[in-house]
Order: sequence, then C-alpha cells, then structure tokens
Amino acid sequence: MRITRVFAALLVLHLAHAFVAQSASAQPAKRLITETDLFRFVWVADPRPSPDGTRVAFTRVTVNEKGEGYDTALWIVPADGSAPPARLTAGTRDSQPRWSPDGKRIAFLRAPMRDGKPEPPQIHLLSITGGEAWRLTDVPRGTSAAVWSPDGKRIAFTSGANAKDLEKQRREKAARKTAQDVDVPRAVETAAKPPATTPDENDRESDVRTITRAVYRFDNQGYIDSEHRSHIWVADVPAIADEPVAAKQLTDGKYEEDDPIWSHDSVRIYYTSTRIDEPYYELPQSDIFAVPANGGESEKIAALEFEIGQASLSPDGRTLAFVAEVSKPIRSFSQPDLWVLDLARGATPKNLTTDFDFDVGGGIGGDQRAPRGNAGSRVLWSDDAKSIVAVVGREGRANLMRFPVAGGAPSNVTSGDQTVMSYSASRSGALALIISTPTVLGDLSILDTPNAKPRRVTSFNDALFAQLSLTQPEEIWYTSFDGKRVHAWAQRPPDFDPSKKYPMILNIHGGPHSAWGFIFTHEFQWMAARGYIVLYPNPRGSSTYGQEFGNIIQYRYPGDDHKDLMAGVDEVIKRGWADPKLLGVTGGSGGGLLTNWAVTQTDRFRAAVSQRDIADWSAWWYTADFTLFQANWFRKAPFEDPTDFAQRSPITHVEKIKTPLMFILGEADYRTPAASGGESLFRALKYLRRPTAIVRFPNESHELSRSGQPWHRVERLRSIVGWMDKYILGKDVEQFRDVAGQDVGVPPE
Repeated sequence: MRITRVFAALLVLHLAHAFVAQSASAQPAKRLITETDLFRFVWVADPRPSPDGTRVAFTRVTVNEKGEGYDTALWIVPADGSAPPARLTAGTRDSQPRWSPDGKRIAFLRAPMRDGKPEPPQIHLLSITGGEAWRLTDVPRGTSAAVWSPDGKRIAFTSGANAKDLEKQRREKAARKTAQDVDVPRAVETAAKPPATTPDENDRESDVRTITRAVYRFDNQGYIDSEHRSHIWVADVPAIADEPVAAKQLTDGKYEEDDPIWSHDSVRIYYTSTRIDEPYYELPQSDIFAVPANGGESEKIAALEFEIGQASLSPDGRTLAFVAEVSKPIRSFSQPDLWVLDLARGATPKNLTTDFDFDVGGGIGGDQRAPRGNAGSRVLWSDDAKSIVAVVGREGRANLMRFPVAGGAPSNVTSGDQTVMSYSASRSGALALIISTPTVLGDLSILDTPNAKPRRVTSFNDALFAQLSLTQPEEIWYTSFDGKRVHAWAQRPPDFDPSKKYPMILNIHGGPHSAWGFIFTHEFQWMAARGYIVLYPNPRGSSTYGQEFGNIIQYRYPGDDHKDLMAGVDEVIKRGWADPKLLGVTGGSGGGLLTNWAVTQTDRFRAAVSQRDIADWSAWWYTADFTLFQANWFRKAPFEDPTDFAQRSPITHVEKIKTPLMFILGEADYRTPAASGGESLFRALKYLRRPTAIVRFPNESHELSRSGQPWHRVERLRSIVGWMDKYILGKDVEQFRDVAGQDVGVPPE
C-alpha cells in the first residue's frame, strides 16, 4: 500500500514536470531586437496629474504610418491603474496637456496639418466630461508654454507674433468676411487688362537675411528671427466659445521673454529675460520680471549672474526655486545646483546644494526619450514649503531627491538603476513619473509616497518587448592610467558565452559633459543583437560624477579622456570578453571628435564611424551655432593661439589615420557643421587614398539619432553596423562595396 502511494506521488510529480516543460515549450521563442522595431515603439511624454491626483493626462508619441515622422495625441489614465489608458484627442499633433485648477478642463497645443505641413500650434480646450475640443487662440505664428492662472479665468502663453503679423491677419479676415457677405457677379472682361502694379510689400515677408550677430541660428530650430521675438501674452477663458478669443500681448520689445509663471493671486505673471544685445560677450545671466496680468509696465524683480531653468513658485508665492549653473569661475563644466530666491526686491539667491557634488536637474543620455511632446519638468515644492524635490544625475542614474530648504542632507525620493526622464505632481503630492531602465523604454508610473515602489500604470511596449531577447548591461568600474576610477557598461549579445571572445564596439557619448547610464538605448541593444559587445564608458569630463571630474578636461579636450576610453577597452579584453583583433569605435558630437582623435592615436581599431563630429577646431569655432567667446574650452580665439587649436584637431594628424573611417552627417546640422567635421577629414582621407565614406542625411539636424525622421534613424543604424561588419567581420556589405575600389568585405586578420 505504501509503495503504491509512493508510486502515485512520483507519477504525479512526473506529470507535473511534463506539464511545466510542455507549457514552457509552448511559449513563443524570443527573437532578437531589430533596427525597424523603432517603428513599433510607443513613447510617453509630459505626464500631468489632475489637481485631485485621480487621473494623469500625458502625450503619447508614435511613428506615423509612412515612418517619416511622429504622431502625438493626448491620453489619460486613472492614477490607481483601475482602467487602461484611453485616448483623449483625435489630433495627430496634440501635446502639452495642462489641467485647469478645478480639474474640469484641459488646455493643450494643437498643430493641425495642412498641405503636408504642420500649422503653427494654437491653444485648444477640452472638457474632461466629453465633447470636441475647441480652439481658444488664433495668434499668427502660433503659441507655446500655456499656463493657467490659479483662478482658472485666463491662460498665459508666449508667442513671437508682431504688429505686422496681426495687421495682415486682420486684413485677411476682413477680406474673407467681405467675400462671404457680398455676392456680386463679376463683369465680363472685354477691355484690356490694366498695366501690372507693384506688389504690395505688406503681403510679403522677405526671405533675405541681414546678419549682424555672432549667434544667428540654432540647431534643430533654424535661423533666429529678430522680427519675431517671444513675448508674454494672455487670453481670457470663457466657458465655451464658437470662435477663438482675442488674446492680449503684455510685453514687447527686442528681447526674448520666456517661462511665464503666475502669481498665486492671478494678478501678476513672472517671466525671465536676458536684456543684452549680444550676450556672448558677457558671462551667462538672466533677469526676472513681473508684468500685471491686465497689462502695464513690467517690473524687474531680480538680476541674476547665471541663467535659470526648471523654475517653480513656493506655496506661499514668495519664493522662486530653480536650477542654475554658476557663471564664475569660467569653466568647461559647471555643475548645476538648486537655488531659491525670495521675490522681495533686493533679495540674494541662495544655493541649497553648494556642498552636494552631483548634478541637480541633470539626466542621462540615450536615444529613446520621446522624440516629440517633451515639455520639461520643474522642481517641486512640498506643501509646507520646507523642502524641494528635483531630479539628480548621479553616477549614471537619474532619480528624484528631496532637499531641505533650511539646509541639511538630502534624501532619496526614488532610487535604483534607472532614469527618471520626466515628472510632475498633483496637489495631493502624488508624483507622475516617466521611468526608463536598460530594458524598459519608458512608461508612466505613480508614486504615492516617498521611498515607495512606483506603480506602473501604462504598458504600451510590453507586448513588443515580451517578444524580444533584451539583456541588462554589465556594470563596470575600472582604474585609468592615473588612478582615476571610471564607470562603464558592457552590453553583451543575448546569447553571450563567456568562453568565447566577441567583436566589440566602443561607443563614446557626446557633450562632452553628458553621461551614459541606466536608460534604454535602442542602439546598444541592437548592436549587441548583431553579435557585438558594446562598451559605453563615462570618461573624465562626463557629468553625474562631481564638479572636479567633469571640469578636469578644460583646455585639455581631447586628451586624457581618450586614455580613459582605451583603459576601458583594455578592461573588457582583460575580462576575456572581447577579441582584441576585432575592435570598432563610434561616437556622436563630442563622441565623434573623440572617435576622430582615437584613430589618430592608435591603430587598434579595425573600423571607425564618426557621427556629427568635429575635425577642425578652428573651423568649428567660426561656424557652430553657439560661440566660444568665453574661455570655456579654449583660452583664446583661433587666430590668437592657432597652435592650441591645431594640436587638438584631428585634421592636423590625418596622416596617422589608417583605420577605415566613415562619417554620419546631417545636412541641417548647425551644432557641428559638416565642413568643420567629417567633410574635411573625408576629403583629406580620399587624398591619402585611405578607406573612407560619408553617409549624408537630408534635412537632419544634430538630433538625428534621437528625434530624426524614423526611416533616417533606421538607416543610420544600418550604416554604422554595415561599416563595422565590412571592416571588422569581413562581410560583403552592398552599401559600402565601392569604398576605395573594394567590392567585397575585408577579411579579419
């Protein structure tokens, strides 16, 4: 009897194991991530909790049907996760939801498409109880930065419309009204046409630019229009309206005005402005003004010796908190700090983080922040005004921390190997967060209390990511040539075998004062899926490691940071993961410069891809979209110290380059113009008959890898890995068959 029971138990156990094995085998096998999975990604941006904290509105971003751009729409989800997220608006270019103080309506920006192009965005209103959105503003050139007054009666915003624009709009509306009201048949034209008249210049805006400033264009934004400066406007908000209301312009003049913030009594609007004709001749500074909401003269509240951002007004309306970097001494890297300013006249700003050696307001670099719809986050006051919450970049992580206003040690609000990409709070204090990790693109989470585990309430990418074989990177700390500790990560292939050696790509971040870290980066996961180890270090000069580590490269860039990178390559080889004969290197912006520099210093790499790079410091100094008139990176101008510029320029050392070098260039890149980077090195390498190529991307700015046209982003990835496959693995890559007369791959040694 006992034997029978034992046999039965064993039989049950055997059947259970068989069932588990059968269930496991029934699960679909995971696949490798591809470059075109980008088209299926869903991004969440700009989360905004309702005043009572029960719901969160946000911008959902997707790739459009043709893969040539991005669609944005407003969505909403219960904060307790009791129901799935639902779409709020039908538009394809809706963004920046802002709740009314009573929580009954949402203001947002809509930029409808016409003739294949987006019109200027206008503020629209949507009742949360249902119904169609209606248009509040009709301001020429559009609106931005919509902010509700605390009493819910008005909305402040910024616009660059000027008097000429308004007059032209008035005449066009009058002409349309006349055409509608008067229906007079036209006489048959029998007489000869009158002679042509001179066109009315009031109906034409010249496209000829007269440039008198050293800074006259910005990457990803275009040319600065001195006739259309951003100013502060306000619009009354009726219960509902059939036509847009007449907005009122509160400020005017030749200086930009930004970041409107209402006083708590809805009487005044604070804003920032830098009232200097040519600010690049002076150290960074900004002024805070206040203008009466009903109109009148602006009052200067404070003159600050630095630029400010992420500003937020205290609950009692008396103190402004913000993030800023000190202007003195002049450095290459100035660590951002948290400040408070009493708005009483003559007050002095107070730095709350003088002794805190990490980056308040800082973040982590990657390629998967929402490519549209981002609006930035502001620091958050506690209800009792005794503390302020801000995001902090710290050793490759970005988490929220709480800082006591009266002084004392900060405390963690969130923690972990992650990046908080965006955040905001309801009146109840609940936080809405967009969080990314190396295997999570970024979803919306709710944090009810500090130190609790955030509750994820959206999961737009879960179905896709459940199919993918994604892996956590290996975190590495290693010692560089002079004893400095350097932080890095190695993304290994999903089927990584520690007994094998793999080809490796060193991937260098730009900035130079930025940082890789714990965030989802499609590029790294895809390169690993293609069989490469991807090493991405944070060499000296990187942010999130303190003031001294970040600024140590001042006047020495590139230089010792290159040695840090090579020490990282040595570390991975020492661990037995990478084949020292199968190495590649790539990087963008500052990483492009260091890629160029690396192949002038060593022949250890079999292939290199330099993206949106700098090859000639002198040429770049003269042509970039911002100036180095201050002694940030160089002590003098190129004509004053040509030797320094030449010695640090890869083009000076081009004859040393033996590594096959390819360039990724955006044709609308004003940050690192092609002629000062890849174009010049390409021509020099062709002269030397070295293997080289350029892959040019039409209409793409410096943001190609992060927010460029989706198909271009995919083709960029294919080009980088195609070059590596050809020269590291010896593959026949059709795109690069005609390099230096070679029609097949180059076999590894």
